[in-house]
Amino acid sequence: MLSQLLISGFLMGLIFSLVAVGLTLIWGVVEIVNFAHGAFLMLGMYATYWLYRLLSIDPLFALPICTILLFFVGIVTYRLMIRRVLTAPMVAQIFSTFGLMVFLENMAHFLWSSDYRLIKEPLVHGRLEVFGLFISKPQLVAAAGAMVATGLVYWFVTRTQTGRALQATAEDKEAAALMGINSDRMFALAWGIGGACAGAAGVLLANFYFIFPKVGDIFNLTAFVVVALGGFGSIPGAFIAGIIIGLVQVLGGHLVAPAFKSVIVFIIYLVVVIARPQGLFGKF
Repeated sequence: MLSQLLISGFLMGLIFSLVAVGLTLIWGVVEIVNFAHGAFLMLGMYATYWLYRLLSIDPLFALPICTILLFFVGIVTYRLMIRRVLTAPMVAQIFSTFGLMVFLENMAHFLWSSDYRLIKEPLVHGRLEVFGLFISKPQLVAAAGAMVATGLVYWFVTRTQTGRALQATAEDKEAAALMGINSDRMFALAWGIGGACAGAAGVLLANFYFIFPKVGDIFNLTAFVVVALGGFGSIPGAFIAGIIIGLVQVLGGHLVAPAFKSVIVFIIYLVVVIARPQGLFGKF
């Protein structure tokens, strides 16, 4: 039983990691908390669902389509809204992304109702049995896809010239500008990658998770805990913290009570904020 729980928590933790990577990248580069990040994930899930229903495109094949779509959603969000509040007080920045979240969720309510939807019998379905342990195939594929996507983002940021420009912008915007780096483009790129991460996570989740307008709230709150635990702006921190939170949720729900699994996660969040506000891998 314990082994089964650990596997389930580990797989779910990898998906949390991917969601948190997009959130932490936006913060690290632009220094704005995106409260609409979960709404981007929700849009990715709905895009996957409608591609499946209307065009019979399986979620696995919808992955690149929805990832690119949410990449541009992120860029458009930056160009039309975030750019205008960059120099505004933090309260204005917070309310702008929070307002966007409320708008997108209510738009989903209006367009698609509050019904819970599910993609029935996708290409990958069923479960595996390994040494007496049962592993959901959709969840396994989702976790593997999340790990690959997180690795690609990390490789891009640390091994490419554009990625190094992102790091330079995050480190010192003024110095980066003096070196010829266009900070406005880097900000837009960070929002694009953040949106793509949320979109990819939404596609992977749509394989086995219910789709409804407020589904993003569940993962958005968890992603904030993951980012706080791993350290704001740290991709490796988000990856490791996501796995930790996934394990804590599953084990806490089993050892205490399912209703308290989220409570345990937020207790960890409070402890981290008080004892080590920079997170495991963050620094001041």
